[in-house]
Amino acid sequence: MSAIFDQGPPPPCPAVFNMAEYVLSGAGAPDGRIAFEVPSVQGQPGRTLSYGTLRTHVKGIATGLLSHGLRPGDRLLFRLGNRLEFPLAYLAALYVGIIPVPTSAQLTAPEVATLCQICQPHAILTDGSTALPEGSTLPLITTDLLRDMHALPPAHPAMGDPNRLAYIIFTSGTSGTPRGVCHAHRAIWARRMMHQGWYGLSNADRMLHAGAFNWTYTLGTGLMDPWSVGATALVTPEGTPVSELPMILAQNTITMFAAAPGVYRQMLRHKFPAKMPALRHGLSAGEQLPAAIRAQWEATTRTTIHEALGMSECSTFISGSPADPARSETAGRPQPGRRIAILHDTAPAPFDTPGELAVAATDPGLMLGYLGAPPLHQSWFRTGDMAQMAQDGSVTYLGRADDMMNAGGYRVSPLEVEAAMTGATGLTACAAVAASPKPDTTVIALFYTGNADKQALRAHAAEKLARYKRPRLYIQRASLPYGPNGKLNRRALRDSFEASHDGNDPA
Repeated sequence: MSAIFDQGPPPPCPAVFNMAEYVLSGAGAPDGRIAFEVPSVQGQPGRTLSYGTLRTHVKGIATGLLSHGLRPGDRLLFRLGNRLEFPLAYLAALYVGIIPVPTSAQLTAPEVATLCQICQPHAILTDGSTALPEGSTLPLITTDLLRDMHALPPAHPAMGDPNRLAYIIFTSGTSGTPRGVCHAHRAIWARRMMHQGWYGLSNADRMLHAGAFNWTYTLGTGLMDPWSVGATALVTPEGTPVSELPMILAQNTITMFAAAPGVYRQMLRHKFPAKMPALRHGLSAGEQLPAAIRAQWEATTRTTIHEALGMSECSTFISGSPADPARSETAGRPQPGRRIAILHDTAPAPFDTPGELAVAATDPGLMLGYLGAPPLHQSWFRTGDMAQMAQDGSVTYLGRADDMMNAGGYRVSPLEVEAAMTGATGLTACAAVAASPKPDTTVIALFYTGNADKQALRAHAAEKLARYKRPRLYIQRASLPYGPNGKLNRRALRDSFEASHDGNDPA
């Protein structure tokens, strides 16, 4: 039998739709209910925002963006960190048909310049502290201006075809050039499949997410999804130490916590309170959750972690959930409404046989396509992830089919890292590889030839690459391995390193 698992079609998205208008409706949440909360940390006062204030601020900012010359279809590049202005402006842009382009606050000026060349934004939203492209003449909209827009008269939502472009996010391309992932307004409607297929989400929940706002995992799971059902989203202040998270979970009646596996690993190094009576479970995505981390969390908190498998192009589509926990050593099952296959070459593979994980092209959460590329026309969207599927739909993740690396939940192309490091003084050749210096820990390692100084390489990386893309290990080699066709053999480098554990020199 072919490894295709069909959970039935999801409810169709309304024919006239706007993503932000849907989120702000909060499933009928009253104006007085708390939508957003920043807990008190290390003596800093907390902050709350009601649904009524959220709606007023977003609609006022939407009016302000239009008054600053932006028009429906224009692209607005986001250059700001984890602050409330990020989701307010994101929703405001969507509300009036402006295309938000979230980017990581960690990006360097050269990286931002590259994204500007690709997406051609009409303006940049800035907090004044994140890097901007040097010499840019694009109009700047500051967070101070955004706050002045809160009291402006409300804009009207730009309603329309749910299949029209809503927002663009960037992911590392296999060619080494960032790729713009274009999502439609219907993407938020498709996320309803996760509400019970992964979260077990209701309007009574208080969701805390530990990620950056530019990450789709944070924006979707941590903010948009809770708001769309009338729940409360909590975010810690910028710079909150991981050591504070266990106490925040205990003292703020958090019912659901979401983070990447690396955050769970770091949290478990610190002391936990004896009880966290409100916490129902944790959520994990971005990279595979090590079994040892899961077991330690469950023993420490007496709660489970439900893991999800997905990607920027389609968010998550396979998961365990409170109602349907994943079988041991699997990533879970396709969420209700999903159609998933395991492909061998171009045809579905048999059950329990390794192949490439694929999502039906009809999935409403699947992207429209990559910026500047033709629309998707295949029957299946191939993810580049290797997996195998049991007859009950349980999927076991087997790793990437290519050399793409995973850095704290962000997929990073080795070619992008290698291109940035080329030109460093004393470096003659290099290869970026995801390597494991110890069990349950994976980092980006740069193998290189030449007489380059390691400290100089680190300084070069800091100038050219966002922190999550920078190598953690720098390992000198007399030569790099190449195959008979002249292709760099990154797998041989990783295997030899992990077999010997030499060169363990954290950057």
